[in-house]
Amino acid sequence: MFSSFGKMFMLMGAMLILIGALFSVGSKFGLGRLPGDIVYQKGNFTFYFPIATSIILSLFLTLILWLFRR
Repeated sequence: MFSSFGKMFMLMGAMLILIGALFSVGSKFGLGRLPGDIVYQKGNFTFYFPIATSIILSLFLTLILWLFRR
């Protein structure tokens, strides 16, 4: 029972590392500033909603999880 929890936590840790690497490398390639990302600025208030970036990350993570389950 505990070995399955250990494997699950290791997989979650690996996923967090991959997501962190994607965010750090992705910002250099324009990830987060794609057409479709909503940015609203007024005065000292900024609202940022990355719709296109969220879709791309979702597709990428779905592919990775699909490959792990195979």
